[in-house]
Amino acid sequence: MRTKKQILFPKFQRIMEQLGENIKLARKRRKLTTIQVAERAGIDRTTLYQIEKGNPSVSMGSYFNVFRVLGLHDDFLKLAADDEFGRKLQDLELIGKSRSKQT
Repeated sequence: MRTKKQILFPKFQRIMEQLGENIKLARKRRKLTTIQVAERAGIDRTTLYQIEKGNPSVSMGSYFNVFRVLGLHDDFLKLAADDEFGRKLQDLELIGKSRSKQT
């Protein structure tokens, strides 16, 4: 079964590429080879290569396993942790509800 190619706008692709570069640098700082990380993460070395390039088609589970091998698994919890925009939307909805109760 072939996976569908993920299409991203250039701005967002650059974010993925930066993430991949950060992962690559973290691996190199730990003096780990691609073979070591791939084996420990339970993925193929070509998948690790794709992660280090920021490929958005690679599963989040594979990204997480690489983070785990690098000891960065707690960083995964930081993703979407500060949902400032979502909280603002929620606050606006609450304000709207309280105003409708007042009338």
